[in-house]
Amino acid sequence: MASAGQPAATAPATMEEKKPTSSIPKGKTELKILMLHGYTQSGPLFSAKTKALNKLLIKALSPAPLNLHPTLIFPSGPHRLRPSDIPGYVPSEDPSQRRDDDDLDNWAWFRKDDATGSYAGLDDGMHRVATAIREADGVDGVLGFSQGGCMASLVASALEQPHRAPVAESQPWLPELRAANGGRPLKFCVVYSGFHATPSDLQWLFEPALATPTLHFLGGLDTVVEEKRSMALVERCRDPMVLTHPGGHYVPVARDWVMQLAGWLRQRCVEAADEGTKESL
Repeated sequence: MASAGQPAATAPATMEEKKPTSSIPKGKTELKILMLHGYTQSGPLFSAKTKALNKLLIKALSPAPLNLHPTLIFPSGPHRLRPSDIPGYVPSEDPSQRRDDDDLDNWAWFRKDDATGSYAGLDDGMHRVATAIREADGVDGVLGFSQGGCMASLVASALEQPHRAPVAESQPWLPELRAANGGRPLKFCVVYSGFHATPSDLQWLFEPALATPTLHFLGGLDTVVEEKRSMALVERCRDPMVLTHPGGHYVPVARDWVMQLAGWLRQRCVEAADEGTKESL
């Protein structure tokens, strides 16, 4: 990741692939999932890469008795990345081939400060997430890839009930995030190639372990996020489910892997519905 201290860019407006309520099929209940892209990606790019996943989820979750209709919400991170921030970047010797920074659609939720290990700009990233949740009138769960997977775990933990208390009043994003979801916890958190957030000022989010149901996908050939970094997050979740696909650093959208996700989501939604019934008695 790039070091901090670079000038901030004007962040794009929140990008969503959110179907209006009127488009929800009759008799179906909307299942709103916040989709958090990886480092160097954007909401629209993540949407394009997961269209097959979206279609398969609709087919898998819409039948009775659940009658669910997934709505995927794709915000973009607030921090624009320069070409030099992108892993593997090699500058062109031809000036005419060099792209203007403002033309790049590469964003991040935060920047890791190489000197201190802190997450610079995390407040802005959480503000963007809160805005997306508020505009969606709340969400049911979160799905994140890579850096977005790290963010997903932070968001899920921060929204848990009873609310966790930060070790210091240094999280200005926390009240906004909780208010955006109406004080409600998430039903699930799905992480693809994610990793544990290591800054010391964020450890209150993992002590005790994350109680929100979590599903973790690891790439058997992932050379971007090492397995031990992903497992460090898994170990900080109370009842995680871990699946390893045979590919690298990406979200697998082949039917077999999406069906694993759909089956797990169905179970989480059934459990949440049963819990809601108990609370209403």
